Amino acid sequence: MKIFGADNQELIAISAIEREGAELVLRGKILGTLPMSARIRPEEARRGLKLLGWRTAVFALSLPWRRAR
Repeated sequence: MKIFGADNQELIAISAIEREGAELVLRGKILGTLPMSARIRPEEARRGLKLLGWRTAVFALSLPWRRAR
């Protein structure tokens, strides 16, 4: 999975999402070269879900089946 910036440049390329205990670990590269390992703790996941409104949550769930423009 890749995350792009406003100028359509690749910011992060996530190569794996794994579980380690009660955390999610994202592994990948930042800006194409810098390896990274980011951890998401349960309390941060709850905070992230609060950022999503109802409509945005439904859109996020439908996103994998949408076509790119």
